[in-house]
Amino acid sequence: MDTVEDKAVEDKNAGEEEEVEEAKEGVEEQTAEEESIGEELETEAAPKEETPAEAEEEGEPEEAAEAETEEKVEEKEKRRGKEPEEEEIVEERIYTIPLRRAWIAPRKKRAPRAMRIVRSFVQRHMKVEPEVKGEEEEEGRLVISNEVNERLWSRGIEKPPRNIRIRAVKDKEGVVTLYLAEGD
Repeated sequence: MDTVEDKAVEDKNAGEEEEVEEAKEGVEEQTAEEESIGEELETEAAPKEETPAEAEEEGEPEEAAEAETEEKVEEKEKRRGKEPEEEEIVEERIYTIPLRRAWIAPRKKRAPRAMRIVRSFVQRHMKVEPEVKGEEEEEGRLVISNEVNERLWSRGIEKPPRNIRIRAVKDKEGVVTLYLAEGD
C-alpha cells in the first residue's frame, strides 16, 4: 500500500529526525567544550593568588597612581575653563546688562560690540584686576561661557539682544566666569 508519495514523506521525516539528533549531539559537544574551557580558566586563575603582604605592597602604588590621575584631570579642567566640583566660590552675582549701546554701531558690528560691552561691564562691576605678564598688561582672567556667547549671537551679527541676564561667579583665584542666569 505504500505509494511513492508515502515513501517520500517517510524519507523526509527520517531526514529531519537525523538532523535534529545531529543538532542535539552538537549542543552536547559544545557544552562539554565550554565546561573544559571554564575548568582551564579556573586552574589558570588559582596559581595567581597573592599573600596579604604582597597585596599591601602593590596597593600603595595603585593609590598613588590614582591620586596623580585625579590631579591631572583637575589641571586639564582648569586649562579648559571648566570649574572643578571642589572650586570655592568667593562671590556670585546676577546682573542684567543693557546692550542698547550695541545698537548704535553699524549693523555688521553689533554682536561683537555687545560682547565688548558685556566684558567691560563685568570687569567694572566684579573688579577684575588686570594681570601683568612681562612688560605688557593684560586683562584679568574673565571666562565667558559658551551659553552666554550663543545667546548674544543667537539672532546673528545684526540683531543682538537688547539686554542680557548673566550670573557672574568669582573664585578664590580671582577668575570670573559668566553663565546665563537661571530662567533665561
